[in-house]
Order: sequence, then C-alpha cells, then structure tokens
Amino acid sequence: MAGGIGSRFWPLSKDDHPKQFIDVLGTGKSFIRATFERFIHDVPVENFLVVTNVKYKQLVLEHLPELREDQVLCEPMRRNTAPCIAYANYRIRARRGQASIVVTPADHLVTNEAEFMRVMRTGFDFLETPQGEDALLTIGIKPSRPETGYGYIQTDSNEEVGIPTEVKRVASFKEKPDLQTAKRYVEDGHYLWNSGIFLWTLQGILKAYQSHLPELTRLFDEGKEIFGTSQEWQFIHRQFPRCENISIDYGVMERAKLRYCIPADFGWSDIGTWGSLYEHVPHDANGNALRGNVTRVQTSRSIVNVEDGVQAIVQGLDGYLVAFRDKSLLVCRMEDEQRIKEWVDAQGKK
Repeated sequence: MAGGIGSRFWPLSKDDHPKQFIDVLGTGKSFIRATFERFIHDVPVENFLVVTNVKYKQLVLEHLPELREDQVLCEPMRRNTAPCIAYANYRIRARRGQASIVVTPADHLVTNEAEFMRVMRTGFDFLETPQGEDALLTIGIKPSRPETGYGYIQTDSNEEVGIPTEVKRVASFKEKPDLQTAKRYVEDGHYLWNSGIFLWTLQGILKAYQSHLPELTRLFDEGKEIFGTSQEWQFIHRQFPRCENISIDYGVMERAKLRYCIPADFGWSDIGTWGSLYEHVPHDANGNALRGNVTRVQTSRSIVNVEDGVQAIVQGLDGYLVAFRDKSLLVCRMEDEQRIKEWVDAQGKK
C-alpha cells in the first residue's frame, strides 16, 4: 500500500512527493525501495502488487524499476485501506484462484529483517493449516513504551488447540489512547502496537469482505471478469468514487471472528511522525538530530532538518522541531508534533 500522504511528516512529506518515496533516514533507499527489498528473496518479482494513487504511478516505477506497469494498481482517489486492499484482492483472483497474501504499508521501518521474515514465514505456515485457511492474521509489535500515536491490539491469553503457540487470538482493537491509557496497556502485558501488516488467504479475505463489507464487495463483483484486462482502469475509475471511505481495521478486522495476531519484535516503527524519526537517527552531544547545513547554538533535544542548498542557524531551542523543504517551513515544539496534521489540514482549507 503506497498511496498515503504522510501529512504528519510535513513539510518533508507532501502530497506531490510523500514519505514512501523519500530517503528519510539517509540510508540511500526510499521507504518503498526498502520494503520491496525486504521481501524480494521470498516473493517472486511477478507476485508484487503496489496499490497507489494514480498521481504516484511514475514515482513507483522509478523506485521499483523491476515491476511491470500492470503491477502498479492506480486508485483514482483516496478511499482508505479497505477499498485499496479489495482492489488488490480482485486482481489476484483474476490471476489465480488461490493465494496467500501479505499486505504491508510501503513506508515503515524494520531494522531486523531476518526476524521480520521469520515472523512472515510463521504466519504463512499458520495460513496453510485447517484453522488458518479463513483466518485474518495481523502482526502486533511488542511495545517498548506507552506510545499514544499507535493503535493497540488486545490479545487473548487463552491457548487454542491446534493453533501454534506464537499465534494469539485477538480480543479487541483499540484506538490511539491517551498517555494514561497507554501506560495501562503496557503494564497489562496483553496489548501490542498495531503494525498495519496483515496476512491471509485470498479465500479468507474475500469471505470476510462478503460478510462485513457486502456493498463494497458488490461494487467490485460487478467487474470481476474485467480485472486484469484492458477495461480494468475504466471500471475502477467509475466504481472507486462509489466505495465507502473506510479502513480495513474498521471495516473488517474489528468485526471479524477469526482474527489472530503474532506478537513480534523486529525493530519496527511506522516513522509516521518527527518524534519517531528522532528515535532512529544519530544525535549530537546535546541530543539534537541534525540534517543538512545546520549550525546550532545553545540548542538541545531538537530536530533540525533542512534540504540541500539551505543554510540554517538555530539558537536557544530546547525540544523543538525545525524543518524546511520546498519553500515550506515548520517550527513547533516537539511535544506538539501530533498536531502537525491538524495544522496542515487547516492550512489547506484556507
């Protein structure tokens, strides 16, 4: 899934060039490139599909030149993750009658890729069992702190006969909590961060859509013979605006009965905010994360990120975020970074 804007990362991530196409960490790879390379040793190139906004098609092909154009599924507009995943499901069904599928965002960080792939293989092994063929499996991240920027998965402590010990039943999904609630979740020990990474069989996810999103299923069923043909784009362009704007979490996962989770720890972060970036980049002796031509004076515990060709001098800051890209400037307290999306949205309405 590579169609998001990443507005909490403004001004580094913008509508015309969102964070999945940026080398945010300075590793020499964009997030989408790193995601592709994470799977390439286990998944044949021809089995990759990227669902993105139509305006990003060429960016996807620039970052993933191994893909054919027909492996990039273009949404004419944003309708959240449930329609996005449905589109991929129907394309996969047109190509083959059955498949095991992993759905992953294109813009997440994984530092322990060997452990990541071990967890993926554990998940696929579960899907091949009788209990797993209709199961909806998600990856939960063992929390290292009481994070308020992530949703949580509550797991059931009861063990099930025939289910691998590493696979847990999901008791409930929780919204992003306030700090006190997040602390309680971490202390409880049965709550995990929701990574937004899913595994299921094609038949399992199609059954779940039929049960929980029947209208969305009906819209896609109208063209089920069209997917994979030259008429597909015209059909999607007509049907997509009619799709409900709903996430896979709300539309399916929160309503499903056969939902499971694998607790994992492979150095994951969605790098969805400047604060999460701060945790994964080097700091100077005063706790500053600096990128670009930056001179800091009496400044500590701050992020200063400026594009090439720009000089910046910052003085007297403590716990601040300063970012400049493409004629856009952000200066705010780090503690208020969760409001960046709110401010960007408000600016767009003026």
